[in-house]
Amino acid sequence: MQLTQKLSELSDAELIHAFIEGQDRALEVIVHKYKDKIYTAIYMLVKDKYMAEDIFQDAFLKMIKTIREGRYSEQGKFLPWAIRVAHNLCMDHFRRTKVQIPVTLPDGRDIGALLPLADTAADAMEKRQTHESVRQLIELLPEEQREVIVLRIYGDLSFKEIADMSDVSINTALGRMRYALINLRRLIADKQLQLR
Repeated sequence: MQLTQKLSELSDAELIHAFIEGQDRALEVIVHKYKDKIYTAIYMLVKDKYMAEDIFQDAFLKMIKTIREGRYSEQGKFLPWAIRVAHNLCMDHFRRTKVQIPVTLPDGRDIGALLPLADTAADAMEKRQTHESVRQLIELLPEEQREVIVLRIYGDLSFKEIADMSDVSINTALGRMRYALINLRRLIADKQLQLR
């Protein structure tokens, strides 16, 4: 137990190094730290719980293999790298099944992680309703705009990383985000939503 507590205090780079040195629990700590964000990013792309779980497991197997083979070189940037691995597996899935990418937010649970915790039950309910409204509005955006919002907010990816993943220029990725925000503002005004 003391080992787990000590490992939880390490940086991502230190955890990866500890895993390479044979401390399997170090990987458990980093997986636990980011599993919700990585799963959510996958789910938002595939919109299927069971497929998301399969891709999530494949993503971590691929990450473990890459780290064990000494090919992991993104020191201190585990989450963006992990999101990129997961995103690539999602793209592989869509290529195999030839399905359009339906990027969407799930039940709003992770949007809540971006906002401060509610002080009262009424505040919590109001925030859940707001998150659900925002999720529904994001689903109305064109596919490319939804994808850039998901990767930027949930994946914490830079616009360069988003551009690389999407095979577009940085300016295109920035433009998609700009148009997504403009469209969201318009949708919020049209629906007369009040966001707190």
